[in-house]
Amino acid sequence: MKKLIVFYSLLMIGCVEHAPTHPPVGGILSEKDLDISKNRSKNLNILERGQIEDWIKNQNEDFYPMKMNYWVNDANLQNQNRKSNGDSISYLYYIYDFDWVKLYETPIENKNVVFGHFQELKPIEDALRYMGKDQEVTLLIPSALGYGTYGDNDQISNDMPLIIKLKVL
Repeated sequence: MKKLIVFYSLLMIGCVEHAPTHPPVGGILSEKDLDISKNRSKNLNILERGQIEDWIKNQNEDFYPMKMNYWVNDANLQNQNRKSNGDSISYLYYIYDFDWVKLYETPIENKNVVFGHFQELKPIEDALRYMGKDQEVTLLIPSALGYGTYGDNDQISNDMPLIIKLKVL
């Protein structure tokens, strides 16, 4: 009789519907899940901004905040002529972590890319809109504007702020 009670108890426990740990593919997040996600992103952004600002204080060059929430080492970048959608540009960049470790040995290079049709990180596109031929800048990018929560599934891990050395060709 005890075995039968234990068996039925285990059977009943196994039939209990468990709450999913994440929404199904194509599923909709609840308001509570959205609030949790927003708060996580907000807190991570505040933490990273503080860490980047502390990092900047220990550098030999100055970095200046841009409207999009990243930093650049050119104080006058936003004062230069802004390129419009339809203009084209060629550029390359290297990606580093905040220990100045190069994450990829070869640069990412794109030729004759048309503004308005970029498939690039938003801070890179934004900076390129103000840059002139042969100009080089260094960008400090929080993870939310980089590869975010998932990284690039290769050298860039999740929630990783980046340093980008960017040059117009």
